Amino acid sequence: MKRGIILALSAYIFWGFFPVYFKQLQNVEALEIAANRIIWTFAFLFVINLFGKNWKQLIYNVIKGKNKFYMFFPALLIGTNWFVYVWAINAGFIIETSLGYFISPLFSVFFGVFFLKESLRKVQWFAVSIAAIGVLYMTIVYGNFPWIALYLAVTWSLYGLLRKKSPLSSIEGLTVESGLLSIPVFVYLLIHMINGTGSLFAVDLRTDLFLLGCGLVTALPLLVFVKAARLINLSLVGILQYIYPTLLLLVGVFIYDEILTEAKIVGFVFIWTALFIYTTEGTIFLRKKRMRLGTQTTS
Repeated sequence: MKRGIILALSAYIFWGFFPVYFKQLQNVEALEIAANRIIWTFAFLFVINLFGKNWKQLIYNVIKGKNKFYMFFPALLIGTNWFVYVWAINAGFIIETSLGYFISPLFSVFFGVFFLKESLRKVQWFAVSIAAIGVLYMTIVYGNFPWIALYLAVTWSLYGLLRKKSPLSSIEGLTVESGLLSIPVFVYLLIHMINGTGSLFAVDLRTDLFLLGCGLVTALPLLVFVKAARLINLSLVGILQYIYPTLLLLVGVFIYDEILTEAKIVGFVFIWTALFIYTTEGTIFLRKKRMRLGTQTTS
């Protein structure tokens, strides 16, 4: 259990400091960064699967999988999510990306209700309503629709929904998705290299190392997180996940001096309150459920 917590914390802390890494590539266009992230992630996972001798099982799962939509469409979601995320970081919207990952669990709940016919308890509906008020407040008072946050939240939640219905594991899924995206991405990067407009192997060694490292910093924390998720309870994973957007917020404010306006603060308070209510209610509900099951077992 303790090892699982340490691994989960390591992954979330690593993700929380992602902006520091991508800020080193501010001289590179966001689309090119995302393209390098995709192709080198696939290269890294290709090696992992090769040494792990998982290719036969992966190919079998892809060929025999009943609904290819759940295997292939997530590639589009994760690809555009990565692009918007990288663009937002280097454009000075780290705080808004943190908002996106704060509200994405609530969008996951929303999608679960409508697509998976899951039911919500009254307190959970109350929590989701509070979060919606927070987003609405920021939109009206701040004067700008938080499209970055909402796009990241929606695409990440939909991605999670489709991955839940996919026959592939997390690592298998990301391998297939990055592999599919690597085909157009390779053409894009090749054209840039031929035209002399690309950054890889054309600027300096530092830029090359950071672009090549995009695959490692993307896939490695995922491998760590998958290992952690197997060792600790899902409810604990749900609580720990808020470390990631919290760190994003702190990095944006204290490292890159982004302005946390009054409207954003109030909006965040609404969302934090909603998350606290939702998480607390869920924890209490699960605890009571276990107690009831334990009582029934002993009786």
